[in-house]
Amino acid sequence: MRLLATVREMDRRLTKRMASWREPGLHRTLSVVEESAEATKLWCGAAAVMVWAGGWRGRKAAVAGLAALTLAQLVCNGVCKQVIDRPRPPEEWIPHDEVEDRPDSSSFASGHTAAALAFSAAVAPSWPSAGAVCAVPAALVAVERVQSGAHYPSDVAAGAAIGLVSAWLVRQLPRLVLRVWR
Repeated sequence: MRLLATVREMDRRLTKRMASWREPGLHRTLSVVEESAEATKLWCGAAAVMVWAGGWRGRKAAVAGLAALTLAQLVCNGVCKQVIDRPRPPEEWIPHDEVEDRPDSSSFASGHTAAALAFSAAVAPSWPSAGAVCAVPAALVAVERVQSGAHYPSDVAAGAAIGLVSAWLVRQLPRLVLRVWR
């Protein structure tokens, strides 16, 4: 229970600190990235570019990225948010109006972060430079989810873990299937 209390206190402190960032350029950048990542538009667009510009490697990376993203979304939104009914951070912690645009669903875990990390991590083994490029907006999405007051840092950390595990599973699935098939 002491660990849980420590996590809650860290969540409170980090959420309040990040939500109080006042740099207008940072707010605009984070808002643009979040809006483009909404409903996975950014990742679907990145996959389309990979298919168009990357040949076989691009198609392989895009398929892996979209499969991992789908798995991460299913785990976050279909399981975690249904089982763990965690409220969003309190509105009084968030000193800006972005708090009014938060979803009503459970805060745990961050589906945006899970999708972003899943896509980026699944793309990287097939096309490392594309994975590195995708990692930049993925990191910004994770920061934005806390800064906007939509999630606690622990929600984002859990979403990141789900995304990374989803990417690993998607990348390992062909080997696992072949091993079982034999």
